[in-house]
Amino acid sequence: MIRAADPWRDLNVIDAHAPRFNQAVIGVVAILAVATGWWWLLALLAANLGSGLLFGRRFCITCVAYFVLVQPRFGEGPLEDSRPPRAANVVGLVFLAGASLAYGLGASTVGAALAILVAALALLAAITGFCTGCEAYKLGRRLTGKPFVSCPIPPRPAARDAA
Repeated sequence: MIRAADPWRDLNVIDAHAPRFNQAVIGVVAILAVATGWWWLLALLAANLGSGLLFGRRFCITCVAYFVLVQPRFGEGPLEDSRPPRAANVVGLVFLAGASLAYGLGASTVGAALAILVAALALLAAITGFCTGCEAYKLGRRLTGKPFVSCPIPPRPAARDAA
């Protein structure tokens, strides 16, 4: 498979399907955590987002799963600027860490509310492509007088002719 962008080196862009895959996993696991009371799953989700944000995609389990297992089978999706999904991951990390902390401190109602909010927004993004965190990032840029301008997206490589 020929990729227009290397997922481990071209960090200014991302396959648009990768964040959607990550959001689907986060949404489903967060619902599972609330439904079963396994709040430690929320902490694992937060740790996964945090490790990816801090150390890069190679240390994000859902990123590795997507780029190693899913993308080679279904192909690379359209490329997009990686800053809005990264900002959404920061928001998800904060809310999932807050949910984990609330559960850990015995405030299970607060923990469940935060987790359900994350799950709902993550599943909305996974299903429709509308990412609330991404749009908040773009709005924040506009409000600070720095309109969002997407980074240059590399062109798709030409398909090789079978000769």
